[in-house]
Order: sequence, then C-alpha cells, then structure tokens
Amino acid sequence: MAEPERTERRLRPAPLLFEPSEAATDPEHFFDLESMDDPGELLERATELALAFRAATDRAVEFQAVAAAQLADPKRFDRLSAADIAERGQWTEDYAKKMVEFGRDLLRNAPPR
Repeated sequence: MAEPERTERRLRPAPLLFEPSEAATDPEHFFDLESMDDPGELLERATELALAFRAATDRAVEFQAVAAAQLADPKRFDRLSAADIAERGQWTEDYAKKMVEFGRDLLRNAPPR
C-alpha cells in the first residue's frame, strides 16, 4: 500500500514586531496583546504569534541539528564527541546522538546551493 503524498506546506508565520525596550521591561507586556479589547482580534493575533513561535522553534531546532552534525563530522580534525555536543547543547548524550543523525539527514537532503 503506497503512502499518501505529503503535501504539508510550511505556514508563513506572522511577523514578530519589534518590542520597544521600555515594553520589554514591563512583565505584563507581550506584543501588545494585553491592550486588545476585542476577543476575536486577540485570538487571531495570539494564534498568529503562537504559529510564528512554533515555526521559529522548528527552524532553530533544524539549525541546531545541522550544527551538531557538522561538529560531529568525522572528516573534521577537531570533531566533537556526542558527549561534548550534549554538553554544549545542554542535552543528554542520547539526544545529542539523535540530533547529529537528524542533522546528517537534513544535510543529505538539502537542495544544492
């Protein structure tokens, strides 16, 4: 039985607007959401932000994995062990090994530059 074709498209995250420095010092301030009175508008903007943060997290994890794979590359004279990568990434050694493999997969499947 053939697997269905993956047609997953990347969501375009909402823009993360710059937070002025005085707003960043106010613990109640979060992308001006606290000032919205319309619950529909609040839900829409909060959802946009949640999707943007998820997309940013996914991309950051991919970059972590690529970096881990590059640091563990056996061709490097200064390659790091899984334990060293785990320490740098604040991960367990098992997780570091998985990230190295994930990064290798990403690098193998990367489009040519």
